[in-house]
Parts: sequence; structure tokens; C-alpha cells
Amino acid sequence: MKHGREWSLGMAVGIALGGMIWSDSGQAAEQVSSIARGGRLYDKWFEVTGAPEPSTAHPAYPPSGGYADKAKDTWRCKECHGWDYQGKLGAYATGKHATGIVGIGRLNQGDAATVVKILKNDTHLYGDKLAEQDLSDLALFVTQGQVEMARWIDGKSKEAKGDRQRGEAVYNTICAGCHGKDGQAVQKMPPVGKVASENPWETLHKILNGEPDSKMPALRALDPQIAVDVLSYAATLPKGKPGQ
Repeated sequence: MKHGREWSLGMAVGIALGGMIWSDSGQAAEQVSSIARGGRLYDKWFEVTGAPEPSTAHPAYPPSGGYADKAKDTWRCKECHGWDYQGKLGAYATGKHATGIVGIGRLNQGDAATVVKILKNDTHLYGDKLAEQDLSDLALFVTQGQVEMARWIDGKSKEAKGDRQRGEAVYNTICAGCHGKDGQAVQKMPPVGKVASENPWETLHKILNGEPDSKMPALRALDPQIAVDVLSYAATLPKGKPGQ
């Protein structure tokens, strides 16, 4: 009987611990999903939520910015803070996307509740634009979902630090079904090769988090090296449409 009681106690502890492990795993999986959704909100929140496109420019967007006449774009987080999350210190330091606005790097590994307050403040004005879950997902991406772009992409050459051969295998089995093996199957977007080589930061962001309002899968749950390998291969695809 003693052994029976010990076995029963052991089973009870095991089941309890198993439940805790399963619960933690479920929580982790849900967090990854929320981070990826937050990444899509960072990209183009109104397409993720189905909200009407903003018709007036964001009050905080500088009139000197190259997109001042494109109202909906001025409301996209990426338009001020950049695909590399570095704002005025990164790829958007110069050119038509330059705004002189700081990036979000300082908020990496920060407090999500603080980020929600920032999103709702009088500068950002998202309090009446995004639901609480949207704000939570976006804040989770900002605090837990940023990747160190400089680690994966050379800032001068724009080349991804990945394995093209491994990337080709992943691209051909996951991405080519929609984009085509040549990266030109989606007519409403430029060739994958052109985007990946000219703006690798945007491409990596989308590989990790998906494309808003589309069926593009997010590879966020996988080792980021896999996404970088895909990016490295994608940059070798044709840059122009057939006949160009």
C-alpha cells in the first residue's frame, strides 16, 4: 500500500507538472502568434483590423516627409520607425522615407504596458483606432518581437547573412506556392527578387510576421536563421518582370 500511495502521489505530481508544462507551452505559442500579428499591425494595421484607411495625415508626421501627401502611409508605424526599427539612425536616415523620428529599439525588452500607454498618448493617437487586443499585440511585438537587423543584414551591401542553398529549399516548399519559383507570380507586388535585394529589412520583417490581409505564413515560430536563409535566396531571384 505504501508503494501504491507513493505511485499515486508520483502520478498526481507528474500530471500536475505535465499540465503546467502544457499550459506554459500553450502560453508561449499564443505569445508567438500575438507577436507575429503585432508585426503585421506595425506594417499596416488598418488592413489587419479591417478599419477604414486613414484619410488625413497623422498629426505627428512631419510636413517635410516624403509621404506627407499619402495620408494612410503616415499612420503606418514602419513609415516613421523603419523596417529595421532604427528610425532616423537606420535605413530611413535619408531618402524619401526620412522623417527624423527615433526608432523603437530603445523599447526592445521593455514593458508592454508602457508601450500601450505610448500608443494611446497625444503623439501617437492610436487609442481610438485600435482595440485593446490590437494594442496588446502591437506592444508585444515592440517589446519582444524586434530582431537585431544588423546581425542578419549587412547595412552597406544589403546582403543577408544566410545560407542560400538552405533558403532555396525552404522557399521552394513554403513560399513558391504563392510567389512562384521565380518570385513573380503575385501580380500586385514587385518581383520578390527586387524587393528582397532593394529592401531586405522589409522582406525579413514580412518573412517573420507575414503580410497584412493575406495568407502569407509567418515564420516567426522558427529559428530566425531560417528566415534569413530564405531572404538570402530570395535576393537572387529575377529583379524584373518577364520582358523587362
